[in-house]
Amino acid sequence: MSITLCFDFGNTRKKVAVFNNTELDKAVVIEDDSIATIQSLLDVYQPRKSILSSVIDHNSAIEELLGNKTKFHKLSHLTKLGFTTPVGKPATIGADRLALAAAAVHFYPKKNNLVIGMGSCVTYNFINKYHEFLGGAISPGMEMRLKAMNQYTAKLPLVKADSNVPLIGYDTNTNLLSGVVLGMAKEIDGFIDAYTERYGNFNVLLTGGDLVHLASHLKNKIFADPDLIFKGLYAISEVNNP
Repeated sequence: MSITLCFDFGNTRKKVAVFNNTELDKAVVIEDDSIATIQSLLDVYQPRKSILSSVIDHNSAIEELLGNKTKFHKLSHLTKLGFTTPVGKPATIGADRLALAAAAVHFYPKKNNLVIGMGSCVTYNFINKYHEFLGGAISPGMEMRLKAMNQYTAKLPLVKADSNVPLIGYDTNTNLLSGVVLGMAKEIDGFIDAYTERYGNFNVLLTGGDLVHLASHLKNKIFADPDLIFKGLYAISEVNNP
């Protein structure tokens, strides 16, 4: 048995996935990035390897801890990847986007792939059949849109995301939800249609916490996988921590 811990520190949540050999055993949210929290995970799972993807200013001391206790790799633009990044300033590409691109190449090699990550922001990540990450787009995520309407107006309430959304809102809450949820669905479908016109047939991979609210509203065929980023991190770990 060989355990790998894959850490994903996003703007909204910090999560860790536990891989037992090649199989994803579980993924959990952790409270913080303190030494005590990370040490408790090491004590429970006794991992042989670990990898960290972080888009925040995390506690740098945990890198030393993970490096001392496991074969550790921090995802960055210097990481060995199964694709190239022929874009300006590759060092600025978010670690989360690199992990999603790695997952696409690993599971759907030699194909055009559009990976849509739904976190604090929605990221559109296009990897062509030559395994080149060409970039994509970034737009506000669902929670960000809902909060913005509340914070930048005097009277609009803060509503919770929901998948059961009417086309025609019948009160303030449902008007807000219709605008955000169905608006995002139309945005995503619009991007997919635009890529289709240029590249023809390709895979669309959708992942992230908000896919549960959006998947049913999309007209285009997608592959929905909430754990895609962790699978990408594991694939990267195997290359960089042989």
